Amino acid sequence: MKTPIYLDYNATTPVDKRVLEAMLPYFSETFGNAASRTHGFGWLADDAVKTARKQVAELINCLDQEIVFTSGATEAINLAIKGVWENYKTKGKHIITVRTEHKAVLDTCAALEKKGAEITYLPVNREGLIDLEELKNALRPETILVAVMYANNETGVMQPVKKIAELAHANGSIFFCDATQAAGKLNIDVQEEHIGLLCLSAHKFYGPKGVGALYVRRKGPRVSLFPQMDGGGHERGIRSGTLNVPGIVGLGKACEIAKAEMWDDAVRISKLRTRLEQFLCDLPQVFINGSTRHRLYTTTNICFHGIRSESLIGKIPHIAVAMGSACTSAVAEPSHVLKAMGLSDEDSYASVRFSLGKYTTEEEIIETIESVTNAVKQLGR
Repeated sequence: MKTPIYLDYNATTPVDKRVLEAMLPYFSETFGNAASRTHGFGWLADDAVKTARKQVAELINCLDQEIVFTSGATEAINLAIKGVWENYKTKGKHIITVRTEHKAVLDTCAALEKKGAEITYLPVNREGLIDLEELKNALRPETILVAVMYANNETGVMQPVKKIAELAHANGSIFFCDATQAAGKLNIDVQEEHIGLLCLSAHKFYGPKGVGALYVRRKGPRVSLFPQMDGGGHERGIRSGTLNVPGIVGLGKACEIAKAEMWDDAVRISKLRTRLEQFLCDLPQVFINGSTRHRLYTTTNICFHGIRSESLIGKIPHIAVAMGSACTSAVAEPSHVLKAMGLSDEDSYASVRFSLGKYTTEEEIIETIESVTNAVKQLGR
């Protein structure tokens, strides 16, 4: 078998060696509980958490105290949406989101619908973008939350976050942004972009799995959340539970590295992604799904019309790619993202996501082009 090639960085990323080195002491040497206030073991752990909190805050330009550590983006999403619902439902029961959101958002909203929430699911156009006028028209006095992701995990399509936030803010609504795919790859500024709540996950940008963060704005306006877990009062009472100190240290280090290196990574990865697309889209009846102007530089979602994606992927077993989100890859249904963009079932089932990362090489892209091209020819074109 040929050397494996990993092009599924949107699903997860390998831990950067510098991140691992930063984490290792906190497993066995500096192993204290950050909540232990009476001895040095706890103090050292607490200092490490404070450093990481600062590193995360610097990545998105917020106050250290506005960062709440979680087990990852899914927990942060639940805390954000359910926390707003529980705290603000006396003001209103209306929430706006988008049909192409991650299942963590859509399923959370569906759960709240059973509790009386009114959810508006905005459509997207063929490029995967929402219509700002439709958002404006959907806003009501009782709209308590607008939840729109920064960059889509399947297509990489980026929504106009700042404009969305301004509309939400002008309506007196809280804006929550799922930045799981964007954080560590794009320059996010929650102050400049008027974001009220934002989530991220370490394993999407070369940190460890099982740790993430939720940004909760403290002023202009202040956002208050109803806790979803009780016990211990950790994280200022917003998220109880013993802190995962090694994971948090890893998240902080990953943020520090991303802030320093993301521009260079973006330039190099973008060139590789462009090369991949140029060659593959020369094949007959092959096209890119979603906007090519407003898109994350790591991602391309390509439709090979007339060829089932599982058949194509079966011909290139040494290349790790995806048919959609890793969280729904076990479900034998067409992608809800592509369907919302107007693709037929046939074209949805014919689409493959290639997601590149900082360890992707030019040689791997050349091999991928050759292998996919040969596979397409073998399958009939």
